[in-house]
Amino acid sequence: MLVTPPCPPPSPEPSPDPNSSLAPASSPAPLDRGVRRLERTLYLYAGLEDFVLLYPLYALLFAEHGLDTAEISSLFALWSLTALLVEVPSGVWADIVSRRLMTAVGPLLTAAGFALWVLFPSYGAYAAGFALWGVGGGLRSGAMEALVHDELERLGAASRYARVMGRAAAVSMASTAAATAVAAPAFARGGELLVGAASVTACLLCAAVGAALPEHRAPAEPRVKSVKRRAVRGTYAATLRAGLAEVRGSSRVRHALLLSVVAGSVWGALDEYVPLLAAATGAATATVPLLVLVVWVGVTLGSLLAGPGERLSGRALGAAVASGAAALAVGALSGGPGGFVLVGAGFLVFQLTDVLADARLQGAITGPSRATVTSLAGLGTGLTTLLVYGAYAGLSAHASHGTVFALLGLPYLAVAVALGRART
Repeated sequence: MLVTPPCPPPSPEPSPDPNSSLAPASSPAPLDRGVRRLERTLYLYAGLEDFVLLYPLYALLFAEHGLDTAEISSLFALWSLTALLVEVPSGVWADIVSRRLMTAVGPLLTAAGFALWVLFPSYGAYAAGFALWGVGGGLRSGAMEALVHDELERLGAASRYARVMGRAAAVSMASTAAATAVAAPAFARGGELLVGAASVTACLLCAAVGAALPEHRAPAEPRVKSVKRRAVRGTYAATLRAGLAEVRGSSRVRHALLLSVVAGSVWGALDEYVPLLAAATGAATATVPLLVLVVWVGVTLGSLLAGPGERLSGRALGAAVASGAAALAVGALSGGPGGFVLVGAGFLVFQLTDVLADARLQGAITGPSRATVTSLAGLGTGLTTLLVYGAYAGLSAHASHGTVFALLGLPYLAVAVALGRART
């Protein structure tokens, strides 16, 4: 607009019609900037949250400090139990207070837990660290999904939710892989202290990024009944009741919640046993991580395909899930390293379905207690994951790892049927 006009000067431009498509796009630009800012901050948060060099080493470090297998297993159980206990209460508080606050405080607690591990290596410190880590993860769960969905909705970009969250998951997985690659040389150079300090630093930076996430909480709509208005503004109990009432009163929310639980819990539990499945093929110990990497490449691709996946019809997605279950079964039962390509393909479909199920749940929620409802789904996922762990332990006493993988992939056939029958 500040360019000097050529000679001879052009005729004056007419005033743009505000209803014309040629009018200056003054309003979309800030919205686009807002979406880009949210995405950049979210991806940075996801990357820092999982850039933890302690991840591939902490079990070994525990053993080096004298803990036996039973003690280490008890720490994992404490971690899971703590996260489950905090899941729903933290979601309610996120709806009452601030979702951004929960995403910022969570990594701070995790950082404190990791610091305890490094400074006071003992069973008590490890237990306290896992408890802090469990609480920190519980605070973030539900709050993050609710914050991202509502911010995108405010910016008129709610349709981007699945794509954004899928990319965030891919960033998280890539960050975990990078941390795993860096952990060994870092430990060789600076030992446990350097690895621990790097992990604490990543968590502190993650907390700072979480505090920078945008949050614009809309007030309750005037037409909402007084009871629901108090649920938005009022007490913990009222907010929890509002979330439970939405699940009970909306079949769409209820079905989406159940789909999210089943889609995320089974493959999430099986993931922990992928190294055992790899070892059962007879692969050398040095080869096992490569086979695990094949599976995680599939998971990462599943996250990145969330955008195109949204365009699939219910029947097409259901067919894909059934095919993923079949690929998992055939690959696991093959008994050879080559079968991990099929296992990875199955995990690709399951991760894609997981992301899309979360997007479907967020799209179904209409009430004020979004984080509460999302945390209820997280609680269901956690409990179902524990059931899958128990089922795996029981089945593995009588069957091979490949057979157990194939059997535990059967629930995805029910997911496929549910998706095929869905109207949307």
